[in-house]
Amino acid sequence: MLTQIKFVIFTSIILSAFLAGCGQENPQTNEEKKNSMETVTLSQISVKEIGLLTVIASPKPFNETIIVSARVLANQDKEAQVGSMLSGRVHNVSVNIGDYVKAGQILMDVEGLEIGTVKSDYLKAKAQLDLTKADFERHKILFEQKIGSKQSFYEAQAEFEKASAEFKAEDAKIHSIGLTDEEVINGNDTGKEHTSGTLPVRSPISGIVVERNVIIGQPVDESTNAFKIIDISSVWVDGQIYEKDINKVTKKTNSSFTSASYPGEIFKGKIIHIGQIIDPQTRTITVRAELSNLNGKLKPQMFGELQIPVGDKSSAILLPAECVIKINNSDYIFVQRNDSTFEKRGVMIGSTSNEQVEIIKGVKDGERVVIKGVFYLKSELLKDELGAEE
Repeated sequence: MLTQIKFVIFTSIILSAFLAGCGQENPQTNEEKKNSMETVTLSQISVKEIGLLTVIASPKPFNETIIVSARVLANQDKEAQVGSMLSGRVHNVSVNIGDYVKAGQILMDVEGLEIGTVKSDYLKAKAQLDLTKADFERHKILFEQKIGSKQSFYEAQAEFEKASAEFKAEDAKIHSIGLTDEEVINGNDTGKEHTSGTLPVRSPISGIVVERNVIIGQPVDESTNAFKIIDISSVWVDGQIYEKDINKVTKKTNSSFTSASYPGEIFKGKIIHIGQIIDPQTRTITVRAELSNLNGKLKPQMFGELQIPVGDKSSAILLPAECVIKINNSDYIFVQRNDSTFEKRGVMIGSTSNEQVEIIKGVKDGERVVIKGVFYLKSELLKDELGAEE
């Protein structure tokens, strides 16, 4: 009986030891599998064939820059819609789309009865003013010489002041529609027929004609937008930044713009406007920069990138953007463990500057990071993962 008991105890000990050994083996096997799925091993021949290159990660001077897609717009402060201030018909058109015009240059002539009436009223007011002025000066001399009566002097003065007020009103009217005193007074000396009923319409700014909406004989009035003139010596550039970056940008922040149309050329400017409404779909807000464009290279509706430097210069680990890959919406790089083994490493990236990305977390100073051959390693890693799952 004692022998049987000893045998049972001995058997239980052996069985327990065996089960314990099995329990320790499984976690080790799983860990090995995990490590193998996070690394890629290549032969020296493969490394040379794919041209694999690495760089040592180290802190470098860094000035954070926000880079966003942007679009060139006309500067609305240098844009004008031009039309006739009075009703009439287009008598002549002097410019076409694409023409450069100077401020004050005639764009078209409009002919109409209303224009003639305005000019006639001005001439009548001026004639009345000249008449009352001469009469007032005559009565003033007589009064000062004590020849004329005081009542006659005051009556002449009142008539002169009345005529002066009426003339000022008519003078303001002709200037408001774009005429000058000389054009009204000497209009009939130009040799043109019906000049007294013709209104020259001028450009209020210097710029390029981008719209022409009238032809000869067309009826026009104050609601007709006959021409659109834009001055592109400076332009606006609109971009969208994420709401997390709003506190980094202020008005007067320096900015620059680049376009594929002019490789390597940088256009400088400043932020002049930050929007007040966040787009609920993209969670972005509009920022606007004003750029000098004296050479006229930038055209409205041209696309490019707006770069906005933000924050003070500091140091950070910077890596070429091409070395970062995305797998399942997460960012990864490959770190070289030894001559033949490369580890997939999750990283947290920050800002981008000149095709360099800031690595906030995931890489240590001195580690070697793969910068060429990354996509080959990625394909090998995914192939190994698929094989492991099978």
